Amino acid sequence: MSWTTADIPAQTGRVAVVTGANGGLGLEVTRALAAKGAHVVMAARNPDKANRARDQLLITQPDAALEVVELDLADLASVHTAAAAIAAAHPVIDLLVNNAGVMAIPERQTADGFEMQFGTNHLGHFVLTANLCLSLVRSSSARVVSVTSTGRHFGRSVDPSNPQMHGRYDPWRAYGQSKLANLHFALELDRRFRRAGARARSLVAHPGFANTDLQANSARETPGGASQRFFDVAVRKFGMSPAGGALPLLRAATDPGAQGGELYTPRWVNNGPPVRRPITRRSRNLEAMQTLWDVSEDETGTTFDVAAVVTAAQS
Repeated sequence: MSWTTADIPAQTGRVAVVTGANGGLGLEVTRALAAKGAHVVMAARNPDKANRARDQLLITQPDAALEVVELDLADLASVHTAAAAIAAAHPVIDLLVNNAGVMAIPERQTADGFEMQFGTNHLGHFVLTANLCLSLVRSSSARVVSVTSTGRHFGRSVDPSNPQMHGRYDPWRAYGQSKLANLHFALELDRRFRRAGARARSLVAHPGFANTDLQANSARETPGGASQRFFDVAVRKFGMSPAGGALPLLRAATDPGAQGGELYTPRWVNNGPPVRRPITRRSRNLEAMQTLWDVSEDETGTTFDVAAVVTAAQS
């Protein structure tokens, strides 16, 4: 039997934070979790668009518990402000779905000078997770879900001497680095949760070839990009719906049988129902995972000491 949203257990009383919740995969994750009773914090860069998405959801789910928080992952000041507001309102958080991202765009920098794809897809989520960690470890069964893609296979582990790819930028190479970083972060976070004795777990999912605005935005921002246009056309013809693409994320977030450190993907790599897949030895490179953590702390100025947070939660 294929896993569907009907298999999501009741989420009543649980708090979920979803980044990029105003459209695409994030909106579908929000829809499914709210339908099962979760209070969902819709963290999104454009609050007007997020409010419209919330209002549309309330038409079909009038009892849904939905809250919009402005979050620009490409601006660490915004990340800190959003995280502080979320943590103040929710001392306990049960689910964090780090979903938002950009793909294969021309080179530019975040507000803090980071390469945009690495800064948005990884560093912004790293800081957000660090700032929400206390609320997460207070939960009896928290999960953090990071979103990777098959793009990780052509990405390289972060180079600590040049994490922002100065002078080496290529749109797809940068995307691959960011998506491999998402995977490495998820695995290293779970390792640190376990080492600290936390009940929280970290998992990773990739949605497959899902027809969201990700490809369209990539094509819009790269008018001369043949590969970006190709994927935009292909996903509209052959891609899964956003609801189908959200299923691996939802399974990683809610399946009672899912374990920390696991990867959930479509059955046929980029299409099909969500299943657990093995993670290659290359992707479990402990040195690369630890290097990414150190680089992330150094670049963002954020100390993410999981053991210290767990100790604080127990005091």
